[in-house]
Amino acid sequence: MITNSIEAQYGGPPQTSFMYSKLYTKRIDNLRMPLGYQPPKFQQFDGKGNLKQHIAHFVETCENTGSRGDQLVRQFVRSLKGNAFEWRVVSMMELTNTKQRKGEPVIDYINRWRALSLDCKDKLTELSAIEMCT
Repeated sequence: MITNSIEAQYGGPPQTSFMYSKLYTKRIDNLRMPLGYQPPKFQQFDGKGNLKQHIAHFVETCENTGSRGDQLVRQFVRSLKGNAFEWRVVSMMELTNTKQRKGEPVIDYINRWRALSLDCKDKLTELSAIEMCT
């Protein structure tokens, strides 16, 4: 029930692999860049310094090469490094798609899910959290 409404709102689950989870949906991943597009060389942000300044520079750099809108989402990860690359906000979609892994002890799953939920941008009620985990 909750999963279906979130998938409808956000366009499907995030793209995942064994160790890395893309920060955007398959719809954004399937976007094609303009013909002849050459990715710019970005200043990399490591979490130190001025975040607003980094984002302004990133947007300006992308717009100068023809990237706009959702295309910026795909490019942004290339401008991050270190702690800034590892930091992210967990989406409700990712949280609802987090399941117990094969062979994973229940307590490990609960702890992993709880850690993710703390980084979720949308705060959960206790009832919503219970519904998602079951």
